[in-house]
Amino acid sequence: MTLYASTSQIKAALRITDSVDDALISMAGSAASSLIDGYCGRTFGTVAEVRYFAPDNGYLLHVDDLAGTAITVESSTVSDQVFDVTWAPTDYQLEPLNGETGGLTWPYTRLRAIDTRLWPYAWGEATVRITGTWGWPSVPPTIMQAAVIQAMRIFRRLDSPLGVAGFGDMGAIRVSRGLDPDVAQLVQPFVKHEGVA
Repeated sequence: MTLYASTSQIKAALRITDSVDDALISMAGSAASSLIDGYCGRTFGTVAEVRYFAPDNGYLLHVDDLAGTAITVESSTVSDQVFDVTWAPTDYQLEPLNGETGGLTWPYTRLRAIDTRLWPYAWGEATVRITGTWGWPSVPPTIMQAAVIQAMRIFRRLDSPLGVAGFGDMGAIRVSRGLDPDVAQLVQPFVKHEGVA
C-alpha cells in the first residue's frame, strides 16, 4: 500500500518535534491512506502486473487506472481464453484524451478501439489482457493533503477514546465518526463511480 502522508509531514502538521509517538503517527498515516482508498474506490500508488477485462461493447473497454502508455494489449477470440492477438498502439485510443478530466491530471481509464478494430465482446466475459503499470503516476497533492488531515484526526482520536473530545457549555463534545468532512470534500473529485472513470 502506498502511504500518501509521511510521518514527518504528519508530525509537522501536528507541530510535534520529538519522536516519542512516531510509531502511532505512522500507523495513523497508514490508516488514513487506507480510508482514502476505500472512500475513493481506487488507489493512488502504482503496481506493475497483468490484468484482465471484459469490454463494454465492441468499441469501448473500461480499465482500472492506468499510470502510463507503456502497455501490452492482447485479446482472445470470444470463449477460447487464449490471448493470442496482440494490439498495436495504433489499434486503440487511450482516454481521457490528453490525460485530463475536469481540469485534473488523470490516469487512463478507457481504451477505445479505432480504425477497423473491435474488442471481442462476450457479455461480461474477460477477453482482453493488459500488462502495464496500474494506478497513478504520482500521488495528487490534494490526496496528500487529505491524508495529512485524516491522519491528524486519527492520531488525535487517541485523546478521546470514548468518543468525547471534551465538555462545553452544552455538555459533552463528541467526535464525529468516519472520514473527516474536509477530507471527504478534498477527495470527492477522485471518487470512482461504477462504470465511470
